[in-house]
Amino acid sequence: MASSSPSPTRSSAAAAGGGVERRLILPLLLAAAALLLLSLQTLTSSLSSLSSRTPTLTGHNLAPTPWHPFPRPNPNPNPNPNLSLLRCAYLSCPLSSAVARRKIPSSSAPDPARPRPACPGFFRAIRRDLAPWRRARISAALLEDARRRAAMRVVVAGGGRRLFVDLYYACVQSRALFTVWGILQLMRRYPGILPDADLMFDCMDRPAINRSDYRSDVGGGIDDPNAPIPPPLFRYCTTKDHFDIPFPDWSFWGWPEINIKPWNEEFRSIKLGAQAVKWKKRAKTAYWKGNPNVESPVRTALLSCNDSKTWGARIMRQDWGEESSSGFQKSKLSSQCNHRYKIYAEGYAWSVSLKYILSCGSLAFVVDPQYEDFFSRGLVPKENYWPVSSADLCRSIKSAVDWGNAHPSQAEAIGKRGQKLMQDLDMDRVYDYMYHLIVEYSKLLDFKPTPPPSAQEVCVDSLLCVADEQQRQFLERSAASPSPTYPCTLPPPSFDSERRLSKRLQKVRSGIREERTRQPESAA
Repeated sequence: MASSSPSPTRSSAAAAGGGVERRLILPLLLAAAALLLLSLQTLTSSLSSLSSRTPTLTGHNLAPTPWHPFPRPNPNPNPNPNLSLLRCAYLSCPLSSAVARRKIPSSSAPDPARPRPACPGFFRAIRRDLAPWRRARISAALLEDARRRAAMRVVVAGGGRRLFVDLYYACVQSRALFTVWGILQLMRRYPGILPDADLMFDCMDRPAINRSDYRSDVGGGIDDPNAPIPPPLFRYCTTKDHFDIPFPDWSFWGWPEINIKPWNEEFRSIKLGAQAVKWKKRAKTAYWKGNPNVESPVRTALLSCNDSKTWGARIMRQDWGEESSSGFQKSKLSSQCNHRYKIYAEGYAWSVSLKYILSCGSLAFVVDPQYEDFFSRGLVPKENYWPVSSADLCRSIKSAVDWGNAHPSQAEAIGKRGQKLMQDLDMDRVYDYMYHLIVEYSKLLDFKPTPPPSAQEVCVDSLLCVADEQQRQFLERSAASPSPTYPCTLPPPSFDSERRLSKRLQKVRSGIREERTRQPESAA
Protein backbone atom coordinates (compact mmCIF):
# COMPACT_ATOMS: atom_id res chain seq x y z
CA MET A 1 0.00 0.00 0.00
CA ALA A 2 1.46 3.29 -1.01
CA SER A 3 2.12 5.83 1.74
CA SER A 4 0.45 9.28 1.47
CA SER A 5 3.38 11.02 3.14
CA PRO A 6 6.04 12.58 0.90
CA SER A 7 9.21 10.74 0.34
CA PRO A 8 12.29 11.89 2.22
CA THR A 9 13.89 12.95 -1.03
CA ARG A 10 11.01 15.19 -2.09
CA SER A 11 10.68 16.65 1.43
CA SER A 12 14.34 17.49 1.54
CA ALA A 13 14.15 19.09 -1.89
CA ALA A 14 11.08 21.10 -0.92
CA ALA A 15 12.70 22.19 2.32
CA ALA A 16 15.84 23.17 0.47
CA GLY A 17 13.80 25.09 -2.11
CA GLY A 18 11.88 26.90 0.63
CA GLY A 19 15.13 27.85 2.30
CA VAL A 20 16.46 29.26 -0.92
CA GLU A 21 13.26 31.27 -1.42
CA ARG A 22 13.45 32.63 2.12
CA ARG A 23 17.07 33.55 1.62
CA LEU A 24 16.19 35.39 -1.59
CA ILE A 25 13.22 37.33 -0.14
CA LEU A 26 15.26 39.61 2.09
CA PRO A 27 17.71 40.70 -0.63
CA LEU A 28 14.80 41.22 -3.03
CA LEU A 29 12.95 43.32 -0.46
CA LEU A 30 16.08 45.33 0.23
CA ALA A 31 16.63 45.80 -3.50
CA ALA A 32 13.01 46.87 -3.97
CA ALA A 33 13.29 49.28 -1.04
CA ALA A 34 16.49 50.73 -2.44
CA LEU A 35 14.88 51.10 -5.86
CA LEU A 36 11.86 52.81 -4.28
CA LEU A 37 14.11 55.11 -2.27
CA LEU A 38 16.10 55.93 -5.39
CA SER A 39 12.87 56.66 -7.28
CA LEU A 40 11.64 58.92 -4.48
CA GLN A 41 14.98 60.72 -4.41
CA THR A 42 14.86 61.14 -8.17
CA LEU A 43 11.26 62.40 -7.97
CA THR A 44 12.14 64.81 -5.16
CA SER A 45 15.19 66.01 -7.07
CA SER A 46 13.08 66.48 -10.19
CA LEU A 47 10.44 68.36 -8.24
CA SER A 48 13.11 70.50 -6.60
CA SER A 49 14.66 71.25 -9.98
CA LEU A 50 11.23 71.95 -11.43
CA SER A 51 10.26 74.25 -8.55
CA SER A 52 13.56 76.14 -8.87
CA ARG A 53 12.96 76.67 -12.58
CA THR A 54 9.21 77.26 -12.46
CA PRO A 55 7.82 80.71 -11.63
CA THR A 56 5.63 80.69 -8.54
CA LEU A 57 3.30 83.15 -6.90
CA THR A 58 5.80 83.47 -4.05
CA GLY A 59 8.81 83.59 -6.38
CA HIS A 60 11.41 86.34 -6.52
CA ASN A 61 13.65 87.62 -9.26
CA LEU A 62 16.88 85.64 -9.22
CA ALA A 63 19.10 88.71 -9.06
CA PRO A 64 18.72 91.81 -6.85
CA THR A 65 17.39 94.90 -8.63
CA PRO A 66 17.19 98.57 -7.62
CA TRP A 67 13.59 98.09 -6.55
CA HIS A 68 14.24 94.75 -4.82
CA PRO A 69 17.08 95.22 -2.32
CA PHE A 70 16.15 92.33 -0.02
CA PRO A 71 17.71 88.88 0.23
CA ARG A 72 15.55 86.10 -1.13
CA PRO A 73 13.85 84.40 1.84
CA ASN A 74 12.96 80.74 2.14
CA PRO A 75 9.54 80.75 0.44
CA ASN A 76 8.30 77.77 2.44
CA PRO A 77 9.71 76.59 5.80
CA ASN A 78 8.01 73.23 5.34
CA PRO A 79 10.57 70.39 5.69
CA ASN A 80 9.33 68.94 2.38
CA PRO A 81 8.47 72.03 0.32
CA ASN A 82 8.18 70.20 -2.99
CA LEU A 83 5.45 67.86 -1.82
CA SER A 84 3.82 70.83 -0.09
CA LEU A 85 3.92 72.74 -3.39
CA LEU A 86 2.12 69.88 -5.11
CA ARG A 87 -0.43 69.64 -2.32
CA CYS A 88 -1.09 73.39 -2.34
CA ALA A 89 -1.30 73.72 -6.10
CA TYR A 90 -3.13 70.61 -7.18
CA LEU A 91 -5.14 69.30 -4.24
CA SER A 92 -6.51 72.38 -2.45
CA CYS A 93 -8.45 74.20 -5.14
CA PRO A 94 -10.58 71.57 -6.88
CA LEU A 95 -12.09 70.54 -3.54
CA SER A 96 -12.33 73.99 -1.97
CA SER A 97 -13.70 75.56 -5.17
CA ALA A 98 -16.45 72.95 -5.37
CA VAL A 99 -17.29 73.50 -1.69
CA ALA A 100 -17.21 77.27 -2.13
CA ARG A 101 -19.54 77.09 -5.13
CA ARG A 102 -21.99 75.00 -3.13
CA LYS A 103 -21.69 77.32 -0.14
CA ILE A 104 -22.53 80.55 -2.01
CA PRO A 105 -26.21 81.15 -1.22
CA SER A 106 -28.30 83.54 -3.24
CA SER A 107 -28.63 85.71 -0.12
CA SER A 108 -24.88 86.53 -0.32
CA ALA A 109 -25.39 88.31 -3.65
CA PRO A 110 -25.67 92.10 -3.52
CA ASP A 111 -29.17 93.46 -2.94
CA PRO A 112 -30.35 95.25 -6.12
CA ALA A 113 -32.85 97.28 -4.10
CA ARG A 114 -30.14 99.01 -2.07
CA PRO A 115 -28.97 102.38 -3.47
CA ARG A 116 -25.65 102.47 -5.29
CA PRO A 117 -23.29 105.42 -4.88
CA ALA A 118 -21.84 107.16 -7.90
CA CYS A 119 -18.26 106.20 -8.66
CA PRO A 120 -15.59 108.91 -8.26
CA GLY A 121 -14.85 110.95 -11.36
CA PHE A 122 -11.49 109.30 -12.03
CA PHE A 123 -13.34 106.07 -12.87
CA ARG A 124 -13.94 107.67 -16.29
CA ALA A 125 -10.30 106.87 -17.04
CA ILE A 126 -11.33 103.21 -17.39
CA ARG A 127 -13.01 103.90 -20.73
CA ARG A 128 -10.11 106.08 -21.81
CA ASP A 129 -7.60 103.31 -20.99
CA LEU A 130 -9.61 100.75 -22.96
CA ALA A 131 -10.44 103.04 -25.88
CA PRO A 132 -7.68 101.68 -28.19
CA TRP A 133 -9.66 98.42 -28.56
CA ARG A 134 -13.17 99.89 -28.75
CA ARG A 135 -13.55 99.24 -32.48
CA ALA A 136 -11.03 96.54 -33.31
CA ARG A 137 -11.84 94.54 -30.14
CA ILE A 138 -9.46 92.07 -28.52
CA SER A 139 -8.81 88.77 -30.27
CA ALA A 140 -7.08 85.68 -28.92
CA ALA A 141 -4.16 86.44 -31.25
CA LEU A 142 -3.85 89.98 -29.88
CA LEU A 143 -3.85 88.62 -26.34
CA GLU A 144 -1.15 86.13 -27.30
CA ASP A 145 0.91 89.08 -28.54
CA ALA A 146 0.63 90.64 -25.06
CA ARG A 147 2.01 87.43 -23.55
CA ARG A 148 5.52 88.31 -24.75
CA ARG A 149 5.65 91.05 -22.11
CA ALA A 150 3.47 89.48 -19.42
CA ALA A 151 4.50 87.92 -16.13
CA MET A 152 1.27 85.97 -15.85
CA ARG A 153 -2.06 85.27 -17.46
CA VAL A 154 -5.12 85.58 -15.22
CA VAL A 155 -8.37 83.95 -16.33
CA VAL A 156 -11.69 84.46 -14.58
CA ALA A 157 -13.99 81.55 -15.46
CA GLY A 158 -17.08 79.68 -14.31
CA GLY A 159 -19.31 82.72 -14.19
CA GLY A 160 -16.89 84.72 -12.07
CA ARG A 161 -16.42 81.95 -9.49
CA ARG A 162 -13.11 80.35 -10.53
CA LEU A 163 -9.67 81.84 -11.10
CA PHE A 164 -6.78 80.38 -13.10
CA VAL A 165 -3.21 81.67 -13.34
CA ASP A 166 -0.54 80.81 -15.90
CA LEU A 167 2.85 82.06 -14.66
CA TYR A 168 5.57 83.06 -17.14
CA TYR A 169 8.24 84.49 -14.82
CA ALA A 170 8.62 85.15 -11.11
CA CYS A 171 7.62 88.64 -10.02
CA VAL A 172 9.55 90.84 -7.60
CA GLN A 173 8.96 89.88 -3.97
CA SER A 174 5.32 88.87 -3.37
CA ARG A 175 3.71 91.12 -6.00
CA ALA A 176 2.13 88.23 -7.93
CA LEU A 177 0.84 86.56 -4.77
CA PHE A 178 -0.86 89.70 -3.45
CA THR A 179 -2.17 90.80 -6.86
CA VAL A 180 -3.84 87.42 -7.45
CA TRP A 181 -5.11 87.49 -3.87
CA GLY A 182 -6.72 90.86 -4.60
CA ILE A 183 -8.60 89.44 -7.58
CA LEU A 184 -9.78 86.51 -5.45
CA GLN A 185 -11.06 88.98 -2.85
CA LEU A 186 -12.91 90.87 -5.60
CA MET A 187 -14.62 87.59 -6.47
CA ARG A 188 -15.50 87.05 -2.81
CA ARG A 189 -16.84 90.60 -2.50
CA TYR A 190 -19.07 90.28 -5.56
CA PRO A 191 -19.73 86.52 -5.84
CA GLY A 192 -21.09 85.34 -9.16
CA ILE A 193 -21.42 88.74 -10.84
CA LEU A 194 -17.90 89.18 -12.21
CA PRO A 195 -17.79 88.29 -15.91
CA ASP A 196 -15.37 85.76 -17.34
CA ALA A 197 -12.23 87.51 -18.55
CA ASP A 198 -8.75 86.75 -19.87
CA LEU A 199 -6.01 89.20 -18.82
CA MET A 200 -2.29 89.42 -19.49
CA PHE A 201 -0.54 91.03 -16.53
CA ASP A 202 2.97 92.36 -16.02
CA CYS A 203 4.20 93.06 -12.49
CA MET A 204 7.29 95.12 -13.29
CA ASP A 205 7.33 98.88 -12.84
CA ARG A 206 7.73 100.62 -16.18
CA PRO A 207 5.13 100.56 -18.98
CA ALA A 208 6.10 98.69 -22.14
CA ILE A 209 3.43 99.35 -24.81
CA ASN A 210 4.68 102.49 -26.54
CA ARG A 211 2.05 104.56 -28.33
CA SER A 212 4.57 105.39 -31.03
CA ASP A 213 4.69 101.72 -32.07
CA TYR A 214 0.95 101.12 -32.55
CA ARG A 215 -2.17 102.60 -34.04
CA SER A 216 -5.17 103.49 -31.93
CA ASP A 217 -8.83 103.57 -32.85
CA VAL A 218 -9.19 106.81 -30.90
CA GLY A 219 -5.97 108.57 -31.78
CA GLY A 220 -2.81 108.93 -29.76
CA GLY A 221 -0.92 106.35 -31.82
CA ILE A 222 0.37 105.95 -35.38
CA ASP A 223 -1.95 107.38 -38.04
CA ASP A 224 -1.19 104.53 -40.45
CA PRO A 225 -4.27 102.24 -40.51
CA ASN A 226 -1.99 99.31 -41.35
CA ALA A 227 0.03 99.76 -38.16
CA PRO A 228 -0.46 97.03 -35.53
CA ILE A 229 -3.08 97.30 -32.81
CA PRO A 230 -1.52 97.55 -29.32
CA PRO A 231 -1.60 94.35 -27.27
CA PRO A 232 -3.69 94.76 -24.07
CA LEU A 233 -1.36 94.54 -21.08
CA PHE A 234 -2.29 95.27 -17.47
CA ARG A 235 0.24 96.65 -14.99
CA TYR A 236 0.36 99.04 -12.04
CA CYS A 237 0.96 102.29 -13.95
CA THR A 238 1.06 103.95 -17.34
CA THR A 239 2.04 107.26 -18.96
CA LYS A 240 0.58 109.52 -21.61
CA ASP A 241 3.01 107.86 -24.05
CA HIS A 242 1.93 104.27 -23.33
CA PHE A 243 -1.11 102.04 -23.81
CA ASP A 244 -0.51 99.90 -20.68
CA ILE A 245 -3.68 99.54 -18.58
CA PRO A 246 -3.32 100.62 -14.90
CA PHE A 247 -4.54 98.17 -12.23
CA PRO A 248 -4.53 98.60 -8.41
CA ASP A 249 -1.11 97.57 -7.12
CA TRP A 250 -0.34 94.76 -4.68
CA SER A 251 0.27 97.05 -1.68
CA PHE A 252 -3.46 97.66 -1.22
CA TRP A 253 -3.50 94.17 0.34
CA GLY A 254 -0.23 94.76 2.18
CA TRP A 255 3.50 94.75 1.55
CA PRO A 256 5.03 92.29 4.01
CA GLU A 257 8.62 92.79 2.81
CA ILE A 258 8.62 96.33 4.24
CA ASN A 259 5.95 95.81 6.89
CA ILE A 260 3.26 98.01 5.29
CA LYS A 261 -0.19 96.92 6.38
CA PRO A 262 -3.26 96.47 4.12
CA TRP A 263 -4.56 99.81 2.85
CA ASN A 264 -7.61 100.39 5.07
CA GLU A 265 -5.56 99.48 8.13
CA GLU A 266 -2.55 101.56 7.09
CA PHE A 267 -4.66 104.62 6.26
CA ARG A 268 -6.31 104.57 9.70
CA SER A 269 -2.90 104.29 11.32
CA ILE A 270 -1.45 107.19 9.31
CA LYS A 271 -4.48 109.41 9.95
CA LEU A 272 -4.27 108.70 13.68
CA GLY A 273 -0.57 109.57 13.63
CA ALA A 274 -1.37 112.78 11.73
CA GLN A 275 -3.92 113.81 14.36
CA ALA A 276 -1.25 113.60 17.04
CA VAL A 277 0.48 116.70 15.63
CA LYS A 278 -1.66 119.71 14.76
CA TRP A 279 -0.83 121.63 11.58
CA LYS A 280 0.41 124.73 13.43
CA LYS A 281 2.84 122.66 15.47
CA ARG A 282 4.28 120.74 12.54
CA ALA A 283 7.77 121.56 11.28
CA LYS A 284 7.65 124.28 8.64
CA THR A 285 9.78 122.24 6.28
CA ALA A 286 9.32 119.72 3.48
CA TYR A 287 10.10 116.09 4.30
CA TRP A 288 11.04 113.09 2.18
CA LYS A 289 12.24 109.67 3.25
CA GLY A 290 12.88 106.90 0.78
CA ASN A 291 15.34 104.88 -1.26
CA PRO A 292 17.27 107.06 -3.74
CA ASN A 293 19.14 104.09 -5.25
CA VAL A 294 16.47 103.14 -7.78
CA GLU A 295 17.82 104.73 -10.98
CA SER A 296 15.73 107.85 -10.36
CA PRO A 297 17.33 111.19 -11.36
CA VAL A 298 14.74 113.09 -9.31
CA ARG A 299 15.50 111.17 -6.12
CA THR A 300 19.22 111.56 -6.68
CA ALA A 301 18.77 115.33 -7.10
CA LEU A 302 16.69 115.42 -3.91
CA LEU A 303 19.74 114.47 -1.84
CA SER A 304 21.34 117.85 -2.58
CA CYS A 305 18.27 119.65 -1.19
CA ASN A 306 18.78 118.34 2.35
CA ASP A 307 19.20 121.70 4.07
CA SER A 308 16.43 123.06 6.28
CA LYS A 309 17.83 126.61 6.37
CA THR A 310 18.75 127.01 2.70
CA TRP A 311 16.02 124.99 0.99
CA GLY A 312 13.50 124.34 3.74
CA ALA A 313 13.78 120.59 3.17
CA ARG A 314 14.76 117.54 5.18
CA ILE A 315 15.72 114.61 2.96
CA MET A 316 16.24 111.21 4.61
CA ARG A 317 17.85 108.19 2.95
CA GLN A 318 15.98 104.95 3.64
CA ASP A 319 18.09 101.82 3.96
CA TRP A 320 15.52 99.05 3.52
CA GLY A 321 18.07 96.33 4.18
CA GLU A 322 18.92 97.84 7.58
CA GLU A 323 15.25 98.50 8.32
CA SER A 324 14.38 94.91 7.50
CA SER A 325 17.00 93.55 9.91
CA SER A 326 15.90 95.91 12.71
CA GLY A 327 12.18 95.16 12.44
CA PHE A 328 11.19 98.42 10.65
CA GLN A 329 11.25 100.39 13.90
CA LYS A 330 12.23 103.66 12.17
CA SER A 331 10.04 103.41 9.08
CA LYS A 332 6.49 103.51 10.44
CA LEU A 333 4.43 105.68 8.11
CA SER A 334 2.21 106.86 10.97
CA SER A 335 5.20 108.59 12.58
CA GLN A 336 6.10 110.61 9.47
CA CYS A 337 3.31 113.19 9.57
CA ASN A 338 5.03 115.84 11.71
CA HIS A 339 6.00 118.15 8.82
CA ARG A 340 3.70 120.61 7.08
CA TYR A 341 4.93 119.49 3.68
CA LYS A 342 5.75 116.06 2.31
CA ILE A 343 7.53 115.39 -0.97
CA TYR A 344 6.49 112.76 -3.50
CA ALA A 345 9.21 111.83 -5.98
CA GLU A 346 8.84 108.96 -8.42
CA GLY A 347 11.29 106.10 -8.18
CA TYR A 348 12.22 103.63 -10.91
CA ALA A 349 8.70 104.38 -12.17
CA TRP A 350 5.63 105.38 -10.18
CA SER A 351 5.74 104.79 -6.42
CA VAL A 352 3.12 103.28 -4.11
CA SER A 353 4.17 105.96 -1.58
CA LEU A 354 1.87 108.58 -3.16
CA LYS A 355 -1.21 107.37 -1.26
CA TYR A 356 0.66 107.26 2.05
CA ILE A 357 2.07 110.78 1.57
CA LEU A 358 -1.38 112.21 0.78
CA SER A 359 -2.85 110.38 3.80
CA CYS A 360 -0.86 112.52 6.26
CA GLY A 361 -2.91 115.64 5.57
CA SER A 362 0.33 117.55 5.02
CA LEU A 363 0.55 119.55 1.81
CA ALA A 364 1.99 117.09 -0.73
CA PHE A 365 4.71 118.47 -2.99
CA VAL A 366 4.49 116.34 -6.16
CA VAL A 367 7.62 116.57 -8.32
CA ASP A 368 6.69 116.60 -12.05
CA PRO A 369 5.13 113.12 -12.24
CA GLN A 370 5.70 111.13 -15.41
CA TYR A 371 3.70 108.03 -14.43
CA GLU A 372 0.04 107.54 -13.52
CA ASP A 373 -1.53 104.85 -11.41
CA PHE A 374 -5.26 104.14 -11.47
CA PHE A 375 -6.32 106.79 -8.93
CA SER A 376 -3.77 109.57 -9.50
CA ARG A 377 -5.82 110.70 -12.51
CA GLY A 378 -8.21 112.13 -9.91
CA LEU A 379 -5.62 114.51 -8.47
CA VAL A 380 -5.80 118.19 -9.41
CA PRO A 381 -2.78 120.46 -8.88
CA LYS A 382 -3.27 123.19 -6.25
CA GLU A 383 -6.47 121.46 -5.17
CA ASN A 384 -5.14 118.16 -3.77
CA TYR A 385 -1.38 118.77 -4.00
CA TRP A 386 1.24 121.38 -4.86
CA PRO A 387 3.25 120.92 -8.10
CA VAL A 388 7.03 121.17 -7.84
CA SER A 389 9.43 121.50 -10.78
CA SER A 390 12.21 118.99 -11.29
CA ALA A 391 14.19 121.43 -13.46
CA ASP A 392 15.42 123.51 -10.52
CA LEU A 393 14.37 121.14 -7.77
CA CYS A 394 15.81 122.65 -4.59
CA ARG A 395 14.77 126.18 -5.50
CA SER A 396 11.28 124.95 -6.47
CA ILE A 397 10.90 123.21 -3.10
CA LYS A 398 12.07 126.36 -1.31
CA SER A 399 9.54 128.47 -3.24
CA ALA A 400 6.71 126.05 -2.35
CA VAL A 401 7.70 126.03 1.33
CA ASP A 402 7.79 129.84 1.38
CA TRP A 403 4.34 130.02 -0.23
CA GLY A 404 2.90 127.53 2.25
CA ASN A 405 4.33 129.33 5.27
CA ALA A 406 3.00 132.64 3.92
CA HIS A 407 -0.45 131.10 3.29
CA PRO A 408 -0.84 128.52 6.07
CA SER A 409 -4.64 128.28 5.89
CA GLN A 410 -4.63 127.62 2.16
CA ALA A 411 -1.76 125.15 2.43
CA GLU A 412 -3.52 123.25 5.21
CA ALA A 413 -6.77 123.15 3.22
CA ILE A 414 -5.03 121.63 0.19
CA GLY A 415 -3.40 119.02 2.42
CA LYS A 416 -6.73 118.14 4.01
CA ARG A 417 -8.37 117.74 0.60
CA GLY A 418 -5.61 115.34 -0.42
CA GLN A 419 -6.18 113.35 2.77
CA LYS A 420 -9.94 113.33 2.18
CA LEU A 421 -9.35 111.95 -1.32
CA MET A 422 -7.41 109.05 0.20
CA GLN A 423 -10.08 108.47 2.83
CA ASP A 424 -12.68 108.18 0.07
CA LEU A 425 -10.36 105.75 -1.73
CA ASP A 426 -11.13 102.93 0.69
CA MET A 427 -11.06 99.27 -0.32
CA ASP A 428 -14.73 99.45 -1.34
CA ARG A 429 -13.76 101.88 -4.09
CA VAL A 430 -10.63 99.89 -4.99
CA TYR A 431 -12.75 96.77 -5.54
CA ASP A 432 -15.31 98.80 -7.47
CA TYR A 433 -12.59 100.10 -9.77
CA MET A 434 -11.32 96.56 -10.36
CA TYR A 435 -14.86 95.37 -11.03
CA HIS A 436 -15.69 98.05 -13.60
CA LEU A 437 -12.29 97.72 -15.28
CA ILE A 438 -12.71 93.95 -15.74
CA VAL A 439 -16.36 94.32 -16.81
CA GLU A 440 -15.55 96.94 -19.46
CA TYR A 441 -12.51 94.95 -20.60
CA SER A 442 -14.50 91.72 -20.92
CA LYS A 443 -16.95 93.46 -23.28
CA LEU A 444 -14.08 93.95 -25.74
CA LEU A 445 -13.10 90.26 -25.96
CA ASP A 446 -14.22 88.55 -29.17
CA PHE A 447 -13.61 85.05 -27.79
CA LYS A 448 -14.75 83.01 -24.81
CA PRO A 449 -12.17 83.13 -21.99
CA THR A 450 -10.82 79.63 -21.37
CA PRO A 451 -7.85 78.81 -19.13
CA PRO A 452 -4.95 77.27 -21.08
CA PRO A 453 -3.87 73.71 -20.18
CA SER A 454 -0.76 75.05 -18.43
CA ALA A 455 -2.78 77.30 -16.09
CA GLN A 456 -3.34 76.40 -12.45
CA GLU A 457 -6.55 77.03 -10.58
CA VAL A 458 -5.93 79.20 -7.55
CA CYS A 459 -8.13 79.83 -4.56
CA VAL A 460 -7.94 81.29 -1.07
CA ASP A 461 -6.80 77.97 0.41
CA SER A 462 -4.01 77.40 -2.09
CA LEU A 463 -2.61 80.93 -1.72
CA LEU A 464 -2.63 80.72 2.07
CA CYS A 465 -0.97 77.31 1.72
CA VAL A 466 2.02 78.54 -0.34
CA ALA A 467 2.44 81.80 1.62
CA ASP A 468 4.96 82.00 4.44
CA GLU A 469 3.81 82.92 7.93
CA GLN A 470 4.23 86.69 7.55
CA GLN A 471 2.56 86.74 4.14
CA ARG A 472 -0.30 84.63 5.46
CA GLN A 473 -0.96 87.13 8.26
CA PHE A 474 -1.17 90.02 5.78
CA LEU A 475 -3.39 88.06 3.41
CA GLU A 476 -5.81 87.05 6.13
CA ARG A 477 -5.98 90.63 7.45
CA SER A 478 -6.95 91.89 3.99
CA ALA A 479 -9.66 89.29 3.34
CA ALA A 480 -12.92 90.68 1.90
CA SER A 481 -16.52 89.84 2.70
CA PRO A 482 -19.53 89.77 0.35
CA SER A 483 -20.85 93.26 -0.34
CA PRO A 484 -24.48 94.03 0.56
CA THR A 485 -24.69 96.40 -2.42
CA TYR A 486 -23.69 96.32 -6.06
CA PRO A 487 -20.60 98.30 -7.14
CA CYS A 488 -20.82 102.06 -7.49
CA THR A 489 -22.38 103.40 -10.68
CA LEU A 490 -19.81 104.06 -13.39
CA PRO A 491 -20.09 107.63 -14.71
CA PRO A 492 -21.50 107.63 -18.24
CA PRO A 493 -19.26 108.79 -21.07
CA SER A 494 -19.30 112.56 -21.00
CA PHE A 495 -17.20 114.42 -23.51
CA ASP A 496 -18.35 117.74 -22.03
CA SER A 497 -17.15 116.87 -18.53
CA GLU A 498 -13.89 115.49 -19.94
CA ARG A 499 -13.41 118.70 -21.94
CA ARG A 500 -14.16 120.89 -18.91
CA LEU A 501 -11.72 118.93 -16.76
CA SER A 502 -9.06 119.10 -19.48
CA LYS A 503 -9.48 122.89 -19.82
CA ARG A 504 -9.35 123.27 -16.05
CA LEU A 505 -6.11 121.31 -15.81
CA GLN A 506 -4.62 123.20 -18.75
CA LYS A 507 -5.42 126.50 -17.05
CA VAL A 508 -3.83 125.40 -13.80
CA ARG A 509 -0.74 124.04 -15.53
CA SER A 510 -0.42 127.17 -17.64
CA GLY A 511 -0.44 129.23 -14.46
CA ILE A 512 2.21 126.96 -12.97
CA ARG A 513 4.44 127.41 -16.02
CA GLU A 514 4.10 131.20 -15.81
CA GLU A 515 5.02 131.14 -12.13
CA ARG A 516 8.08 129.02 -12.86
CA THR A 517 9.30 131.38 -15.58
CA ARG A 518 8.99 134.29 -13.13
CA GLN A 519 10.89 132.52 -10.35
CA PRO A 520 14.38 132.99 -11.83
CA GLU A 521 13.64 136.70 -12.36
CA SER A 522 12.51 137.18 -8.75
CA ALA A 523 15.46 135.11 -7.48
CA ALA A 524 17.85 137.33 -9.44
